[in-house]
Amino acid sequence: MKIHRLLLASMIISASVFSKAQAQTNSKENTGNVMEIQRAKIDSLDKKLIEILGARQRAVKEIGIYKAKNNIPPLQATRFQEVVRKSIEAGQKEGLSAEFITRILNAIHEESLRIEEEVKKDTGGR
Repeated sequence: MKIHRLLLASMIISASVFSKAQAQTNSKENTGNVMEIQRAKIDSLDKKLIEILGARQRAVKEIGIYKAKNNIPPLQATRFQEVVRKSIEAGQKEGLSAEFITRILNAIHEESLRIEEEVKKDTGGR
């Protein structure tokens, strides 16, 4: 009888330990699955960001052509300040800091000016 009780107790303890280990494994698998899903979302969103930036820069190129033909300087400080202001307001609604939005827009603006200067050279400054 004692052996049966010990065997039964051992089986119960083993089942309990296995159950806890399985729960931990499932938790790790779920965490890994969540990470994979969220990382896939981030990858997809990053791709869309790049596509949007490309579309934006193509529009910049068209503006650059217009500016070059009409002798308008690439830098329009007032326009850029307005873009930053509107973007900071929109960013705040998304929980993004003004500093972050400003850094991003400055980087985008630098690339836009580079493109406009390139267009100006290509068109001969006309």
